This record gives sequence, C-alpha cells and structure tokens, in this order.
Amino acid sequence: MIPELGLLALILALCLALVQASIPLVGAWRDDQRWMALARPAAWGQFTFLIFSCACLAHAFLTDDFSVEYVALNSNSMLPWYYKFSAIWGAHEGSLLLWALILAGWTTAVSLCSRQLPQAMLARVLAVMGMISTGFLLFMIGTSNPFARLLPNVPADGRDLNPLLQDIGLIVHPPILYMGYVGFSVAFAFAIAALLDGKLDAAWARWSRPWTTMAWAFLGLGIALGSWWAYAELGWGSWWFWDPVENASFMPWLVGAALIHSLAATEKRGVFKSWTVLLAIAAFSLSLLGTFLVRSGVLTSVHAFATDPTRGVFVLMFLLAVVGGSLALFALRAPVVKSQAGFGIWSRETLLLVNNLLLSVAAAMILLGTLYPLILDALTGAKLSVGPPYFNAMFVPLIALLMAAVAVGMLTRWKGTPVRWLARMLVPVLAASLLVALVAATLHDRSRWAVAGACLLAAWVVLAGLRDILDKTRHKGLLKGLPTLGRSYWGMHLAHLGFAVCSLGAVLATVGSLERDVRMTPGTAIELGGYHFVFEGTVRLQGPNYVADRANVRVLRDGLEVAMLHPEKRVYHVQQVSMTEAGIQAGFTRDLFVALGEPLAESAWAVRVQIKPFVRWIWLGALLMALGGLLAATDQRYRARAGQSVPDSRMAGAQS
Repeated sequence: MIPELGLLALILALCLALVQASIPLVGAWRDDQRWMALARPAAWGQFTFLIFSCACLAHAFLTDDFSVEYVALNSNSMLPWYYKFSAIWGAHEGSLLLWALILAGWTTAVSLCSRQLPQAMLARVLAVMGMISTGFLLFMIGTSNPFARLLPNVPADGRDLNPLLQDIGLIVHPPILYMGYVGFSVAFAFAIAALLDGKLDAAWARWSRPWTTMAWAFLGLGIALGSWWAYAELGWGSWWFWDPVENASFMPWLVGAALIHSLAATEKRGVFKSWTVLLAIAAFSLSLLGTFLVRSGVLTSVHAFATDPTRGVFVLMFLLAVVGGSLALFALRAPVVKSQAGFGIWSRETLLLVNNLLLSVAAAMILLGTLYPLILDALTGAKLSVGPPYFNAMFVPLIALLMAAVAVGMLTRWKGTPVRWLARMLVPVLAASLLVALVAATLHDRSRWAVAGACLLAAWVVLAGLRDILDKTRHKGLLKGLPTLGRSYWGMHLAHLGFAVCSLGAVLATVGSLERDVRMTPGTAIELGGYHFVFEGTVRLQGPNYVADRANVRVLRDGLEVAMLHPEKRVYHVQQVSMTEAGIQAGFTRDLFVALGEPLAESAWAVRVQIKPFVRWIWLGALLMALGGLLAATDQRYRARAGQSVPDSRMAGAQS
C-alpha cells in the first residue's frame, strides 16, 4: 500500500507542476495578481508530495519490501541500513526521483527567498521551473516508475546494491552533485523569465547571481567528492580519468564559472547581456546533456546507469525542446538585450571577457572529445577512444592562460586601468612568483619545468589576490579596512585561492607520483621513494554482506614505522563481484597508497604501491572554491530590493 501512496504522490506532484508551469505564466501575461499568486503554493505543494514520495521509497528499502522491483534490484536483506538508504539514488529510477525532489527544493527556496522580486518576474521564474519539473515527472511516471511491483512473483531476497556504490562517498556524492546540476535550472529560469519580460538589467543579474553561485559551488563540491571516491574506491590511485561521465559534470561547472563572472559584468556595467543569457542556457543544457549521457546507454562507464536506451530518447527530446525553445526565444528577443556600454583594453570587462572565452573554449574542447567518438560510431560504426593525451594537451594550456588572466583581472578597474599603475601593482607580484618558481624547481628532482610553471602560476594568483587586498585597505589601514569588505569580495578571493591550490595539487600529484606493481609474499618488502613497504600477509574477514582478504602492510622510513595500511580484496556474496578497498595513509604533503590485486600462488599477492604527493591539495582547493562560492552567495546586497541602493563598501565584492 505504501508504494502505491508514493506513486500517487508523484502523480499529484505532476498535477501541481502543470499548474505551476501554466497559470502563473498566463497571469504574468495578463497582469492578474491572483493567478500569479498560485506559483508559490503550487511549488510548496509539489515539494511536499515529492518528500512524501521519497519517504515511501525509503520505507520500502528499510523494510526490505522486495515486491517493489526497484528495491529487489538494488538492495538485499544483509545490506547495512545506511546503504539501503543511499540505494534510493543508487540506480536510474531512484536517482531520477532524487533529481525531481532537489528541483522542487530549489523551486521552493526561490519562492521563499525572492520576495524582493516583482511578482510578475517571480511568477515567470517559478513557471519555467515548473515546466522543467513537469518534464522530469512525466519521464519518471511514464518510463521510470520507482514503485513498480513484482507481483505475484516476489523474490525471497534482493539482488543487492552495486558493490561499487557501497561506499561512504556514494552516500553523499550524488545528492550534492545533483544540487549543482539541478541548481543551474534557477539561472536558466531567471534568464528565460527576463527574456519573456524583455528586460535584462542590473537587477536581473543581481537576482540571478547568488543562485548561480550556489549551484556552481555545490556542483564543484560534488565533482570533488566523486574524484575522491574514484581515488579511494576503484583502487587505481588516480583522481581523474577524463571519463565521459566525469566530463558530463565538469562541462557545466566550467560554463557556470564563466556565467558567474559574466553576471558580475552585466550587473555592474550592463555589458555582455546576450552572452550572459547564452551562458545560462548553456549551463543548464549541459546539465541535461549529462543526464542523457548517463541514462541513455550510449556509453559505458563505472559512473553510468545501465538502462534501456529507449529511455534516453525521452531525455534527448526534452533536451532538444529546452535548447531549441530557449534559443528560439533568445533569437526573438535579441534586439532588446544589446549592451551599449564601452570599455578599454586594460579594463575589468576585458579580463572578464578573456576569462569567459577561455572557460567556454575549455568546455567546448571537452564536449568535442566526449561526443566525437559517439557521433563517429553512430555515423560510421567505427570505434574510437579519446583519452587523457587529447584532454591534457588541450586543457592544460587553457587553464594556464586562465590563471595568468585571473591575477591581472583582480587588479584591473571597471572601464579602464592606467597601464603604469597596473604595471606598478603587478611587477612585485611577478618578481615574487618567479622567486617561488625558482625555489620549487631547485627542490624538485623530477619534471622541474612543469613544477616551476605550476608554482609560478599558483603564486601569481595568490600573491595578486593579496596585493588587491592591500590596495583595497590602504586608506583605512589593514585592520580597519578588512571588515569593510563584503562577503562577495572575500568569497571571490577564497575561490581564486582554491583554484590555485587545486591546480598546483593536480600538477604535483601527476608529475611527482611514484608507483610500483609487484608480487609480494608474507615477509617481503619493497622500497619506493624512501619508504619501505613490508607485506605481513592477509587474514580472512567476514563483512555484513561480503567476505574479505585483508592485508597488513607496515610502512617504514629510516627504520621507524610511519603507518600500518590494511588494503582489502572483497567478494560480495550475492553478485559475487570482487572489489578492491585501498589502504591509504593520508598526509598534507603526500599519500601512501596500497591496493591488493589478484591472489597468486604460494600465499603471494599482486600489490600496487603508490606515493601520491600533494594529492589532498586537489580536494582542499575544490573545497575552498565551493566555500568561496557559498560565502559570496550570502552577501547581503543580493537581498536588496529592486532599486534599493547598495553600500559602496559592499560593491567592492562585486568586482569578481
């Protein structure tokens, strides 16, 4: 009975989404206050019914109701309760329900936190989000019902959750990633609503900007969690694989970063209006494209949902409708969104434009590398794999140029900047950055040029930020001036610091990694990077739904023990799938990483031993970027009503 109530709640949510998508939009067109007022309660009702529907599915999992097909395929009575709960989004149908719930949550948040918006604008925004909800709820109810029954042939037990997903990282990673994916629907809705109204001004950019920044922050945090999970769970010791599904989440993050900076220029100077709208459309469209790639069956990935390809047709048609409809509306409204303001070459507008172009080209390069093999296969049947050499060769130079531009952009002024003043600001930064690069190159034995370049660019960004802080506080003094700078300003610098830390960590972890694949028997040892790894044998352990061989690997340096690692090789009872659990000793400057391969003769094992320098800096940088985005989104000036003045001290933070 409870699963049927969950399905009924989905149907009622769809009815409210249809109301939300239509009546307020007509009300905005007719200037009917009562019709526009329906947008908020419709959004609240939809969110309530989806919460209830998710609770019904959670009940089915936690009570082992294997009469529900989705539960039977993705759970087991021996599965720990926390994995039963995370199994809600462990496969296609449940993850789609999570998507719809988060979308309704974003819609409710907009309805509650945007009371400063004109009623007509809010009605259009919520109506557009209602249209998106309608599409996903129709998809779920029509093709992907998570409450479908297996009556009367109810299995005695379930097939178990995919062992790859039985990890703490996969409990938190999908919800946070979806918060970012779905959050770009808010930026998209604001852009479409502004086009419908025919008015794209500073107020529109200010309303849209905090929602875009929050979505970007959540998506970045979700990507970082996925990277951490792949590093720890897959046993390969790598943090990024340029996998098509990884690319699918990375592309909207890059475009979202460009959108945040473009919104800053549109809000402050009224420039790049058309470009900002296109970026908002592109960010959400790329999120939908990622949904299509994951759920269509057109690619094979450890991250993808193995599902019926016919379901991908619905997502593809929805994607085409969203992209085609929004671009058609943009073409009709293009004459009213032209920018009139001018600016010089050495201005903040120019550097923001360079920032946008580099980020957009990077996203387009990844899109080409991801889709080209699929298109070639569909047209000719030829099989082609585009791997890391292509992506690294194209992406790394673009990011290097972006880091160079970021530092200059932080110090430039709106409209124009005196060249002599800018040079006077940047010369000390450049000199200190060169010194840092020189010291790093002398201390590093391998890939000195790569290390020197990475340190130069990272120092360039960080020191330019410090130079800007000193410049902003020079009149009041450092201690008195710091509190006057707004949250948006501090969020900008925190995000740029995270960008530098993440980039530096990626380079150092890649060029400095040490690795050996060896055959080890109890009592044998190997040396790597000054560490001695002593293999002390394995013991058999019984888990809740698996059996594991757990190794004891003692790590010594200069005769002293620095770590005891316990890598495991697990075999899950139901699916009889073998999984690797790496033994990792995390450190600020390096990770010690040991993974068990296959058992060999005479109690020997294949063992992979790695030393990963500065790999934690990658996720630290991503966390700093996410925190910077969330901090900037809470700036009080975004809560100002239309036409309300913003204190000058706070406007410094807008220059991001």
